[in-house]
Amino acid sequence: MQTPDQIFDIKISLLAIQPQIWRRLLLPSRITLPKLHLVLQAAMGWTNSHLHHFVIGDNRYGEINPDWDGDVMDERRRKLHQFLHEPFDKLTYEYDFGDGWEHDLILEDSFQATPRQVFPVCIDGKRACPPEDVGGIYGYAEFLNSIRDSTDPDHERKVTWIGGYFDPEYFNIHETNVLLGRYFPRGA
Repeated sequence: MQTPDQIFDIKISLLAIQPQIWRRLLLPSRITLPKLHLVLQAAMGWTNSHLHHFVIGDNRYGEINPDWDGDVMDERRRKLHQFLHEPFDKLTYEYDFGDGWEHDLILEDSFQATPRQVFPVCIDGKRACPPEDVGGIYGYAEFLNSIRDSTDPDHERKVTWIGGYFDPEYFNIHETNVLLGRYFPRGA
């Protein structure tokens, strides 16, 4: 009989935004970095429209692209348990190099999976992810100010751009888990 995988309880926090935007996920410790990237996209609310990499110590792991900087190591065969071992171990995930969204991933706890549990699963979180291509931290702050202030010269344009409505406080754990289930119908 196969021993169940170790499950990691990971907190993901989007850096440099207050109040904090975060998610808490339960993941198989053996998840590969490419699958972890997809989990993070679904959990945070990104649309997988840009490049990414993981920063672990002095190393960067991502997709190998001959048109980009050669100091990125291939992420395909790397697994999360190779980098996180003890509570409070962390790594950084950067998404969209133009906007520069950096996320801390911190190992909070680990435990043995039981049969019939399907992972990944989101167990908590707060606040909506910024819209794609909003312009990074400063662009997001300007965007929020503009959509809140109907007298702002860019208000109408930005409300139209976002599709009519954006609530920065919105987070729905059920919707997040439905999306994770679409990416990983049998688990990661």
